[in-house]
Amino acid sequence: MPKRPRSIIESRPSRTKIVATIGPASSSREKLAALLGAGVDVFRLNMAHGGPAEQETPLAAIRAAAQSVGRPAAVLTDLAGPKIRLGEIPGGQLVCNADDRIRFVRGGEMKEKRREGRGEKREEGVGASLPSSPFTALTTTYEPLLDELVVGDRIMLADGTVSLTVEQLDTDGAICRVVQPGVVRSRQGVNLPGVKLSAKALDDVDRRNAVWAAKNDIDFVGLSFVRKAEEVRELKALLAEHNPETQVIAKIEKPEALEHLDEIVSAADGVMVARGDLGVEIDIARVAMAQKEIIAACNRQRKPVIVATQMLDSMTHSRTPTRAEVADVSNAILDGADACMLSGETAIGEYPCEAVEMMHRIAMETERLHAFTAKDVFQNVSPLPKEEGAIVLNPITESTVAAAGRIAEELGAKMVVVATSSGATALSMAKNRRRVFTLGVSDSPATLRRMCLYWGVIPLAGAPIDDSAALLRYIVDLGRSEKLLATGDRVVLIAGTGLSVTRHNMIVVHEVG
Repeated sequence: MPKRPRSIIESRPSRTKIVATIGPASSSREKLAALLGAGVDVFRLNMAHGGPAEQETPLAAIRAAAQSVGRPAAVLTDLAGPKIRLGEIPGGQLVCNADDRIRFVRGGEMKEKRREGRGEKREEGVGASLPSSPFTALTTTYEPLLDELVVGDRIMLADGTVSLTVEQLDTDGAICRVVQPGVVRSRQGVNLPGVKLSAKALDDVDRRNAVWAAKNDIDFVGLSFVRKAEEVRELKALLAEHNPETQVIAKIEKPEALEHLDEIVSAADGVMVARGDLGVEIDIARVAMAQKEIIAACNRQRKPVIVATQMLDSMTHSRTPTRAEVADVSNAILDGADACMLSGETAIGEYPCEAVEMMHRIAMETERLHAFTAKDVFQNVSPLPKEEGAIVLNPITESTVAAAGRIAEELGAKMVVVATSSGATALSMAKNRRRVFTLGVSDSPATLRRMCLYWGVIPLAGAPIDDSAALLRYIVDLGRSEKLLATGDRVVLIAGTGLSVTRHNMIVVHEVG
């Protein structure tokens, strides 16, 4: 049994969870342990920046760091998906001035690892000199691009900082006019808002990476550029063949995903509001409202939701964030997000621990002043019909959880304890947004790690979950030893009578004697 922090609650004082992306600035065991101490709950491995061979070492370091600090940490593997990127640009970059003409041509800039993943051979002449043209020529990693564009389509480069409009098309190229000027660099992202692409959500490389994640007991796999629920189900079926415990996080970053939002949320185990590509694929003025819409859909269906991208972006190179970034994190929490994510701030930033500590401070302040009225919003809305195969919580358990949270607040209880095998009951408690801390106990390591993503739930290993009386004694003894409980304090336990109708159909209120 690893050592436990001095206090199970002091180790996780904010309810909102923090996801941190791993990179050169944060991949050592010592740095990961420091990030856990600063408040990280989930570590993200970005497969777009390295396959299994590159991720083995940081994954081992994450697990060693969690063992050293004595509390579980979940891992999210983020699949690259059909991300379109520019090919190599002579000199590494290109200045795009207003009204310049740029010609996209067919080229061999497909990454070799993806070409090999499909079993294709490199064609003769591909990647050689480009066709003669009076315009600057660019290539992309997306081979069918010229077949799927039409005159009038928009092409967004470099995360939307440069915008082009397609003016002419022929079999060999597309001539585009620069509408919004800027500088583009080799391998930067290409977005095609409004263009219906034929690219699959999962290619062979993504499938191999997903299988690696499942076989290595990774907790969550992020599916990029989701457009419909069938793509989520395809990934879930693949993961289930190798590890049924691994869950799918659907990343909402396409307009088609917003059109099928409820179905995607129902099919997925959780959702990420991926605001980077989403802010390019849709009108940027709509992003804030789309975030609220996505979070509300997740809360109705009791699914955890992560808000991501540029939350504290200035802290990549600064010790302090901008005021706008602080407000952004606060508003995500007020919207009802379960977790907020750091990307470059912890992957390549100069101040990864400071960024986590700042996000933690913002969460604490927001939660201190917020009356958690979000529960009134989504408790009174009937959940939509679930997709086939989605987890549906027993209505008796759902009502028991809601009542237990209400009783705990009315009695001023110090904590609510939930014994759970899958984590679903703890997630329901999280979605009730109660002020009282929730201890989620389980004998399943995978369930304990999953609960790291659930708002306000502190996973606790080592407690006896099959005997309610023994569990209560364990919690009281632990609470006394860590000076969390004293005589007269109250603990609310959500338990079961053992009847077949449900595991969770009983509320026990205990006053410490």
